[in-house]
Amino acid sequence: MSSLVHATARLCAATPAAALAHLSTQAGMARWVLGLWNCREVEPGLFEGASLFDGATGFVRVVADAARGQVDYLVGATRTTLVPRIQAGVIAGETLGHPAGTCVVTLTAWRTGDMSDERWARLMHTHETEIELIRAQLAAAR
Repeated sequence: MSSLVHATARLCAATPAAALAHLSTQAGMARWVLGLWNCREVEPGLFEGASLFDGATGFVRVVADAARGQVDYLVGATRTTLVPRIQAGVIAGETLGHPAGTCVVTLTAWRTGDMSDERWARLMHTHETEIELIRAQLAAAR
């Protein structure tokens, strides 16, 4: 597998503000981030949780920029090893010709140099599942 980036997107029945909140807060992330399950905010913007795959503890620093409709996730096994590996983007649906009150949510992941093909494939499959969780949870909240 030679790809270095994976992106997936869905049209969601939610405003961009609602989507950004779901993507960047503990209340939302605890419901859809499979690699950081039952996450808790250990300090402002820093979350800790467990992987549903192997139980390993992980950390994510969330940097949300509402004006740009973007959330950067700095990911690592410890607080001091965080690297920018995941990004979420939100675009108002009407900007792309979709109905008002909708948005397009995109998850993008970058592959690290030490990531095995098996781990990369798992990450891509996980993001496909997570984007469906995000879409369904936003629709249900409406």
